[in-house]
Amino acid sequence: MKKIVITEFMDEAAVASLRAAFNVVYDPTLVDDAARLMAEVPDAHAVIVRNRTQVRGGLLAACAQASVIGRLGVGLDNIDVTACEARGMQVIPATGANALAVAEYVIGTAMVLLRGVYLSSQAVASGQWPRTALSNGREMSGTCLGLVGFGGIGRLTARLAHGLGMRVVAHDPMLPPGSPVWQETGVHCVSLDQLIAQADVISLHVPLTPETANLLSAGRIAQMKRGAVVINTSRGGIADEAAVAAALREGRLGGAAFDVFEPEPMGAGTAWEGCPNAILTPHVAGVTAESNVRVSTLIAAAVARALKA
Repeated sequence: MKKIVITEFMDEAAVASLRAAFNVVYDPTLVDDAARLMAEVPDAHAVIVRNRTQVRGGLLAACAQASVIGRLGVGLDNIDVTACEARGMQVIPATGANALAVAEYVIGTAMVLLRGVYLSSQAVASGQWPRTALSNGREMSGTCLGLVGFGGIGRLTARLAHGLGMRVVAHDPMLPPGSPVWQETGVHCVSLDQLIAQADVISLHVPLTPETANLLSAGRIAQMKRGAVVINTSRGGIADEAAVAAALREGRLGGAAFDVFEPEPMGAGTAWEGCPNAILTPHVAGVTAESNVRVSTLIAAAVARALKA
């Protein structure tokens, strides 16, 4: 019976479906036990991971029999895809399965930060009544959403934003201005500088590559509209976090929602500590009860098919 090692959390029903046909080693904490992980993978035919397991270097070398790497998510920066392919290993991401969760996170945090009233609970509970100070929040309708990257998640985010009356622009160097996607989605194709100049909300949807590292630099942050909101659900290292935090403290930006950081976890004493108008979450934008089922079910089925082929 072929062996599958699952190093991080996965929907139990999907794990059970794999156990019906394979020898499954499932421990959501295996990623944190390097010695045991290295001991389990040499005879595994498939390894299933999330974003914390680094499938490269020594761990990849230890996967002597594996022919499949299943990724419970879409980002592949924790997997040396080139090295996997050179070893004849198939890398399978859960493309599209968590798109709705991420899109809803973007819209939800944008709404909270534009309106600016939802972070007042502690003040109101303590007897304060900041009604005047909180009466200048902005509505979503009529504002401009700028999407940096216009793949599946970006397009779904655009659809939700259109439903709320937002105007949507996007920049994606992989999509030429003449692509039918722009007309089909009702989204305007613009340059990155044009997007930064006009967007009330900027949301990042690109992978971390040498070309996108520090894409939203301190210089570009300085060019954003006063009071604009920036959201990063893609990868840490794409935006200059210290520059964003500084702009929030100075009142130049209206808010920021960051779900990804460099590094993760950040540790103490970061630029974000005590930062106003910031929503910080631990890389969970794409993880909901529903998306976990979709992602896990998709990867379980795909890995099973690959091992049975």
